[in-house]
Amino acid sequence: MSRPSADPVVERVDAHHRYEIVVDGKRAGLTEYRDHGEQRVFFHTEVDDAYAGQGLAAQLVRQALTDTHASGKRIVPVCPYVAKFLKKHDEFADIADPVTPEVLRWLEAHLD
Repeated sequence: MSRPSADPVVERVDAHHRYEIVVDGKRAGLTEYRDHGEQRVFFHTEVDDAYAGQGLAAQLVRQALTDTHASGKRIVPVCPYVAKFLKKHDEFADIADPVTPEVLRWLEAHLD
């Protein structure tokens, strides 16, 4: 497990529908989404094993959700990690929508 020498940076990469967390110039993790009207549907989050245990997933998701809120969108946590994060962080409760069968069907139809 490596320790970052620089502060991690979270970037929104619209072309790939994801947020990335970058450490020392390397992508250490990502959380993927698709926008559905006023909702940003988060469906997958991962952090490379080399960066495990450093709290990067939480930092990544917090900044992604903060950016989503600033963008005026609502959060739909299909991703289990994002759903777990929301349960522990009430500050996003007012912009979180439930995962519904309709959202899941829409998401399946819109994944590349």
